[in-house]
Amino acid sequence: MTCVDRRLASLWFGFSIAPQGWDLPSVWDAVAGDYRGSDGWIRLHTNAPHHRAAALSVLGTDADRDAVAAAVSKWPIDDLEAAIVTRGGCAAAMRSLDKWRVHPQGAAVLTEPLMRVERTAGGMMPEHGLDRKFDPARPLGGVRVLDLTRVLAGPVATRFLAGFGADVLRIDPPSWDEGAVIPEVTLGKRCARLDLKDPADRARFVALLEKADVLVHGYRSDALEKLGLGAEMRARTCPGLIDVSLDAYGWSGPWANRRGFDSLVQMSSGIAAEGMERTGSEKPVPLPAQALDQGAGYLLAAAVVRGLVLRQKDGSGSRWRTSLARVGGFFASYPGVADAITIGKPEADDYAEATELTIWGPALRLRPPLSLSGTSMAWPGPAAELGSSQPQWETAN
Repeated sequence: MTCVDRRLASLWFGFSIAPQGWDLPSVWDAVAGDYRGSDGWIRLHTNAPHHRAAALSVLGTDADRDAVAAAVSKWPIDDLEAAIVTRGGCAAAMRSLDKWRVHPQGAAVLTEPLMRVERTAGGMMPEHGLDRKFDPARPLGGVRVLDLTRVLAGPVATRFLAGFGADVLRIDPPSWDEGAVIPEVTLGKRCARLDLKDPADRARFVALLEKADVLVHGYRSDALEKLGLGAEMRARTCPGLIDVSLDAYGWSGPWANRRGFDSLVQMSSGIAAEGMERTGSEKPVPLPAQALDQGAGYLLAAAVVRGLVLRQKDGSGSRWRTSLARVGGFFASYPGVADAITIGKPEADDYAEATELTIWGPALRLRPPLSLSGTSMAWPGPAAELGSSQPQWETAN
């Protein structure tokens, strides 16, 4: 049996930045949070401006927390959840574990495997280099990862890969902004912006995909298909690709295409209700960390590594997928422990106390995302060693 230090394992689920002499701004919008409806609790996720606009339009109020609370109090929570989601927003009514198990979406996602894998065709192009030289200090050195993920699970996965030497390029839509978590989710990566709805930008993405080893994406299950970038197209474009994906509520069931985040899935799937019951609280009590995001992130990273090992053996590609809801189901079914632990002050050898800058340490060397206009993109050479300046992505007219 392998023994795991529970305290150190718990630290991997926390924030990896320790500000020194400054404070991080709140990660939450002023409206976001839990509200009591006429028959229970509901959580509104309003960090993105268009999600906030959708919720406020349904409630018919301004972005004032007291006004929002008054408006929510008049709604049955299931009705309000449905209305906000229909308007393009994000919300989750609080359900118990038992109610989630019999809910159509809960029943569907809990029958899915924790991680589904499908082998795909090989025949990789020579530039992918199965005989790439192995460096024990950077075991993923030279592995090219395209990162199409947002807060927080996918970025945790690709940050982990970057920490072991992978060359990660994160691509965001032109207007996307993750605010306070940007230093947390971009460590060790290069960043660029492409509008995949634009034919020219989509062509640039395909050119990058042709030379990638790994694609990690966190779009809703049908989003890339609608853009003409579906799974079969990706496999044809890049034989041998390690294609890893995550969504919020699962890949089957009536909510397979629903937007979602860790805090919402904890409400939907019974975790917040269970915490409320066990602590005797009058309000929802989620896990003390965004454990669905973090847990899913490390699971995705493990899938990438396993996919690379399989490809190294026979040249084949693979397709992997999981969801926050399925990871939540795994957590909820795992046997509990009687002795609770308190995570106290970091010890001297914890990353938060490290004096040397590492890829997991304080974000002291951040750059704004690289804006691309009127150029095509090409993969650069190997990334510079940690601690030195990293080259920008090469562009060609």
